Amino acid sequence: MLKSLSTLLLLLICVSSTFCQIQEGKASYYADKFEGRPTASGEKYKHSKLTAAHKTLPFGTIVKVTNVKNNKTVEVRINDRGPFVEGRVIDLSKSAAEKLNFINDGLADVKIEVVDAGDGKGGGLSQPVGHVSVDEREFYEFDVDRIDPKGFGVQIGSFKELANLVRLADNLKSSYQKEVTVQVKVLNGVKIYTIVVGDFKNREKASEFKAKLQRRYPDAFIVDFAKL
Repeated sequence: MLKSLSTLLLLLICVSSTFCQIQEGKASYYADKFEGRPTASGEKYKHSKLTAAHKTLPFGTIVKVTNVKNNKTVEVRINDRGPFVEGRVIDLSKSAAEKLNFINDGLADVKIEVVDAGDGKGGGLSQPVGHVSVDEREFYEFDVDRIDPKGFGVQIGSFKELANLVRLADNLKSSYQKEVTVQVKVLNGVKIYTIVVGDFKNREKASEFKAKLQRRYPDAFIVDFAKL
């Protein structure tokens, strides 16, 4: 059993029923080389399936994607993390991109709307970030403050279950000696807990820290607290 935790878990309460229900930006699609490779949820990528990668939406979420250029739409299921390119908001399977008719263009301006928040399990195939498991006899003590963070942090993952979040927050704080912030979001009436590590003054420092996390948390990305 892990020793008792006495740590500062900072809670950023940012509750909005409209969070991320509508999002606009660039869409890309998977290259053929990813066929058969495992996604972040554990499910293998198949170009024939209507799936997609998103940075924060829980696995299993169904979203409608609209190509604003031609008004074509497609509904896809989130089963992966990404895209990790500035300005891109979703990475679609090739068949989904074909339905939106932007294969030749490579990128498309899209609007994303949440249709169904799902169960966050991605068909039972999702895996906790960092493969976190929880012992039934673990105890944690918290000194919790509500804050208004500034600067930049590195987002590790999103959870619906507090148990996985608490264990990972403990591991991150112990391993990296950085402050851990938890943002609470509401998506279609479902609470989602997002872990962000660090409170860096500029993006450069956050980027340096992200590089240290890359092998253990390859889907981590930089967030600007001012834009959350």
